[in-house]
Amino acid sequence: MKNNEKTNVMRVLDSKKIPYESHTYVPDATMTGEEIAALLGEEADKVFKTLVTSGKSGKNYVFVIPVKEELDLKKAAAAAGEKNIAMIKQKELLPLTGYVHGGCSPVGMKKQFPTYLHETALLYEKIFVSAGRVGAQVELAPKDLIAVCQIKTAYLTA
Repeated sequence: MKNNEKTNVMRVLDSKKIPYESHTYVPDATMTGEEIAALLGEEADKVFKTLVTSGKSGKNYVFVIPVKEELDLKKAAAAAGEKNIAMIKQKELLPLTGYVHGGCSPVGMKKQFPTYLHETALLYEKIFVSAGRVGAQVELAPKDLIAVCQIKTAYLTA
């Protein structure tokens, strides 16, 4: 990706006048979130992944958690007010969100789903989320991410 090539995430942030910094790296299909954080020169606690789930009601929910953590499905269900929640199948991700696995961002999905950010994000001045493409991240203030995506915060990991 060229440095001047904007992703949909960047266009959304620009349109809402949200300040961000974009970062790119050369992706490797086997890379973990922690390895991506290291490539960015950042603590893994500040780099977040976006997970899409489906509740018992059939509604979809988005959870944004630190890359080194696992989503606690019971806590996620409680935050969303669902009896239980499950990860969607990988093949459902692109048609549902417009994003591919490894490049899913809470910003600029095809449809805005109820979105929850792990509350530890509020400990940092800036956090990283996918820029909507594998190999691209945006760094922005958690409060700006919360505002642009109407996000609620909750404790979502074990």
